[in-house]
Amino acid sequence: MAQCVRSSTLNPSRTPQSFIRTVSAKTRAFASVSFLRTLPEFKKYPVMSCQGKAQSQQEQIPPPQLSLDDLVTSNRKGEVLGTIKDSLSNCLSETNLLETVPGLKSRIKGKVRDIYDAGDYLVLVTTDRLSAFDRNLASIPFKGQVLNETSLWWFNNTQHITPNAVVSSPDRNVVIAKKCSVFPIEFVVRGYVTGSTDTSLWTVYKKGVRNYCGNVLSDGLVKNQKLPANILTPTTKAEDHDVPITPNEIVEGGFMTQAEFDEASMKALSLFEFGQRVAKEHGLILVDTKYEFGRSSDGSILLIDEIHTPDSSRYWLAGSYEERFQKGLEPENVDKEFIRLWFKENCNPYEDEVLPAAPAELVTELAWRYIFLYETITGSRIDILPTQQEPIHDRISRNTSQALSSLRRQL
Repeated sequence: MAQCVRSSTLNPSRTPQSFIRTVSAKTRAFASVSFLRTLPEFKKYPVMSCQGKAQSQQEQIPPPQLSLDDLVTSNRKGEVLGTIKDSLSNCLSETNLLETVPGLKSRIKGKVRDIYDAGDYLVLVTTDRLSAFDRNLASIPFKGQVLNETSLWWFNNTQHITPNAVVSSPDRNVVIAKKCSVFPIEFVVRGYVTGSTDTSLWTVYKKGVRNYCGNVLSDGLVKNQKLPANILTPTTKAEDHDVPITPNEIVEGGFMTQAEFDEASMKALSLFEFGQRVAKEHGLILVDTKYEFGRSSDGSILLIDEIHTPDSSRYWLAGSYEERFQKGLEPENVDKEFIRLWFKENCNPYEDEVLPAAPAELVTELAWRYIFLYETITGSRIDILPTQQEPIHDRISRNTSQALSSLRRQL
């Protein structure tokens, strides 16, 4: 089975040095994911019924009108708030399965995921770490579980667009995946002019940039405005800071062949369009997101890492968007943007060596919003358990050990 390595050899004579420097250990850290085979303990996620409906049928059903009141006064929030608060000091911030799971060879620590080499497979553990501005800001209760289960739901419901290669998910925070050759590019797709980070579309646009990652932008756009069409703004996958790159630079630099880039781009735009449609049906706007792809041992291009999570994506409430946009107000959001803005207002998150601790009320609110988004999109309740019942690391170690043993017996 191929290791997670770059998919092609870079040509130094054609590759900008800044791009060469950004391809780091992070590039090799991910496996592809697909529902090829599941273990008995793997939670099955039903395929959405909307996939089989005609577009005209879907448009006849008005989307729900969500508001911030649904976030603030929801009975469900009252049900989970106590468990969230009780778990503030018991988040999964670090893992070391090398000491607790037999047969693991090495670990790579990503911004959010810890990736372990298990021979024929990789074990990806989604932690509760919150990453933004290319650094860790805090730990959010149940965040890892919500991200993992959100991705699994979307992976299962996008197989009609692209294959993936999840082998199993033996634990709320864990995916076991086949290895693949990973393309060192993040496919960022955007539907709106917005954002607060250095590579966000609004940040570069207000600085006067009118040609971004190969996309020509017209004058006169305002923050949070919907683009005439969704656009792709790829970046290199960097250890410290992602670097915007054009399609021509991707091919000329040897990051991907033209055929690979064309296929992955088509998949990314199709995934985003599908995600927007699903979000709209649930009263949400999928604003922007990122996808990653790799090549499997049989040569097919697979979707990897995560998909449409509140970590990788920006979500707004659809019902209030137009009115707030016309009034020049920020959209009501259901992602981590509000905590990003708090850090920007209270420090320089890019340059300050030590960052202030995120207030507990913001951490609690973000944990709830992650749960709210999962349950709104999937139509099902997520099963969160008080972390005091069993240490999270012990649970993950036990479940992962059992899953790997089962897989090895099948080889």
